[in-house]
Amino acid sequence: MTVLHLDDQLQQCWKNQDVFALVKTIEGQVYKEKDNRRVIRFESTGRPLFLKIHRGVGWKEIIKNLLQRRIPVIGATNEWRALNYLKAVGIDTMTPVGYGKTGINPANQLSFLITEELGHSTTLETFCANWAMTPPAFGLRLALIKKLASIARTMHERGINHRDFYLCHFLLDLEQLSAKTIRLFLVDLHRAQIRSKVPKRWLIKDLGSLYFSALGIGLSPRDVLRFIRHYSHHNLRWELEQNAAFWNLVNRRAIALNRKAIRKNIAPPGNREKV
Repeated sequence: MTVLHLDDQLQQCWKNQDVFALVKTIEGQVYKEKDNRRVIRFESTGRPLFLKIHRGVGWKEIIKNLLQRRIPVIGATNEWRALNYLKAVGIDTMTPVGYGKTGINPANQLSFLITEELGHSTTLETFCANWAMTPPAFGLRLALIKKLASIARTMHERGINHRDFYLCHFLLDLEQLSAKTIRLFLVDLHRAQIRSKVPKRWLIKDLGSLYFSALGIGLSPRDVLRFIRHYSHHNLRWELEQNAAFWNLVNRRAIALNRKAIRKNIAPPGNREKV
């Protein structure tokens, strides 16, 4: 089974070529190479693009995931769908310009995803790294909290959960920021799930992961409450009374992730055990 989608520019550029053979030979700056995935920055007719190519994970990996009650991610299809879905519901993300998969056997299927480069941007993890020592202006901090809450709420209301919902997977548009506009792009969606409604456990995992990733940047308890209010769209007192158990579970998820990171010696400086 072969599926192929290319935008007009790539169709013209790669006309009459074996696209799957071509993407395997593309060279450029390697951004990530892990297991069966490789991410490369390259240019096509002067346009900067990112290629994520997936090779078969093998039956051993698929069976292991199934035994652990996890849905195995075996290619680029999941991210292709998630990117298009996020754009349809109004969440900024990468712009997909190419996608393909070939092969029936999921264990050795070849697939790829091509997206446009986002331009002058940085991850929120990097942007906020020194906040604990050099706090930002209140207006900027509040604007980012509101934007994050809005993205999380919209995503969850529309039935999608990220599964890797950390600050490092938000890219801040620095050109828009210089014009005093906050624009965030949500990226790295290869494990995202789409349903009619996100189960509660996955809401907790997403929000707990996001909170964990922000533990070391000097947020105050008031900042956390501001996020809860804007995410819930409810009066804060009502939300904390009616959904206290839910937010306690989010908090416990963040603490558990932080302790795990400390044990593995990968927790950023400043992360706290208690929140």
